[in-house]
Amino acid sequence: MWCLSHGKDSDSMDLAEETHLHPGPTFLYESPGLSLLCCASEARFSYLHMKYLFFSWLAVFVGSWVVYVEYSSYTELCRGHECKNAICDKFRKGIIDGTACSSLCEKDSLYLGKCLSAKSRNQVYSGVWGDMEGIIKCHMEDVPHYDPEAELEPRREAVSFNRPTKGTSVEKFREMVLSHLKAKVGDQANVQDLAALVLGAADANRDGQISLAEARSAWALLQLNEFLLTVVLQDREHTPRLLGFCGDLYVVEKVPYAPLYGISLPWAVELWIPAGLRRSLDQWAAPSWPHKAKIAIGLLELVEDVFHGTFGSFLMCDVSAAGFGYTERHDLKVVDARRIIPEAAFQEVMRERRCDTDGDCVYGADCYTSCDLTKHRCTTEVTQPNLAKACGALKDYLLRGAPPDVKEELEKQLYACIALRGATEQMEMEHSLILNNLKTLLWKRISHTKDSK
Repeated sequence: MWCLSHGKDSDSMDLAEETHLHPGPTFLYESPGLSLLCCASEARFSYLHMKYLFFSWLAVFVGSWVVYVEYSSYTELCRGHECKNAICDKFRKGIIDGTACSSLCEKDSLYLGKCLSAKSRNQVYSGVWGDMEGIIKCHMEDVPHYDPEAELEPRREAVSFNRPTKGTSVEKFREMVLSHLKAKVGDQANVQDLAALVLGAADANRDGQISLAEARSAWALLQLNEFLLTVVLQDREHTPRLLGFCGDLYVVEKVPYAPLYGISLPWAVELWIPAGLRRSLDQWAAPSWPHKAKIAIGLLELVEDVFHGTFGSFLMCDVSAAGFGYTERHDLKVVDARRIIPEAAFQEVMRERRCDTDGDCVYGADCYTSCDLTKHRCTTEVTQPNLAKACGALKDYLLRGAPPDVKEELEKQLYACIALRGATEQMEMEHSLILNNLKTLLWKRISHTKDSK
């Protein structure tokens, strides 16, 4: 459409006056005001049209970028088919064996479902094994860049499945396991019992014998903190049951509700949600307070289990909501135990780590020591014990919605708990006292209700 300005002269007037004398098209005279109005309208239309085109292009660009990033992240994080192919190739060659190998590689009765991986190196999937739902975990090869947290999990040896070597006797393998466990959890009297549990798990077909392929799978799994903790706490209710394994791929029971609190949102949505609104959403999605109290008691019991437990002490180095979940009965379950590590192994690594500041002496999110500037080496004692970390994670969770008759005392106990430090002489006594006080306070409030069952 074109907008033209017509002058008001005699020729145009004559032409306009003559047009009624002759048949044919009629041309009407446009006043200057109407012409300017036409131009303004056309300009507005062009501006709106350009604005629409710009925002449409911007939406397409942003949408394409989000799709590309999501696809790139998915292909990098979710490499389950590679993990399965590598495991099954070694199983078919007779290098490894385990309770899940036949179902995964021959019968196809164990298959990988939704990808839950948070890191490319640690492949995590929901899965179905026959009529059981589970979580499948598989570990890829070493990442090319330096990862200080990998010091406690030597993956290179596990991925190659080259130990024990051909010709190794069962007794020699037992000595290998025992030596490894002593290095991990410390040389203690009952480490023999722990070795027996590992060897029992290694006998995949329950024939009373351990084949070379079974031994290689068990050795690979033994390098993983999470598998070791599963064996250590296999008779406790706070760790998911080990359902089966093949090489260093293993299947554990599915925890129905995870994370411990909060809702999972796509990262693109997370960017636009204010922190205050995010906390409100998390609290809205949380269970009722009596149920939260029961879940919290489960976390306190887990702290009790790993603090000077049957097979030594373990450190909880990432006490975040993402690492825990709960069942329909609101019993706490660990969903990610990779950062629950033997204290002896942690101390050995820290003893050799060079440092210039305290910030160099950190493992995971919550295990930190101090830097000895005279030696430029990290000290071995953690600054904050497990219980203090657990109370820090539970504070807002428990205080929100707490009954008035218990809230003040609960807040007092939680802050006393958070103030615990690991280097004090009275720490163990204070630790036990505060732990018992918190459990008693919570149980007393819910023990007479159906929520305690």
